[in-house]
Amino acid sequence: MKALIVCVSVSHGNTRRIADAMARPLAARVVEPEELDPAGLADHDLVGFGSGVFTGRLHPRLRRFVDALPPAARPSRAFVFATSGFPQPGFRPFTGPLERRLAAKGFEVVDGFTARGHDTWLPFRPVGGINKQRPDARDLAAAGAFATRLAARLDPRPGATR
Repeated sequence: MKALIVCVSVSHGNTRRIADAMARPLAARVVEPEELDPAGLADHDLVGFGSGVFTGRLHPRLRRFVDALPPAARPSRAFVFATSGFPQPGFRPFTGPLERRLAAKGFEVVDGFTARGHDTWLPFRPVGGINKQRPDARDLAAAGAFATRLAARLDPRPGATR
């Protein structure tokens, strides 16, 4: 299985650390949207899309990248991930709008992952933010375990390279 992770991590490196933890079990390269031609995703079996959450939404650079993707020429699988200062609300998931955009482009969104991260959004800035130590070792281990389970589910061949 050939995997790739497209990641926007701008504030504290939270999302990049999560992406790197996921990349290891998937044997995936982590790239920023600007490093990749949108048509270049076609040769990957699985693509992860992730960013931090900014005022309840994933980063505009990631959203613009997905909007620029051509319709998938063949069925492609994707997962979406995010880091945020607060837990993802069940009634309005952070990842939902991007999942719908990807589905409209022909991706099968197979799973999602969220983790807490250091957040210095304006009201929290005077006190240095919230979740200052996040993502922590447990969050990174959870991201790696998520990717391991995802790889096993999507490429269940015995001894498959990851």
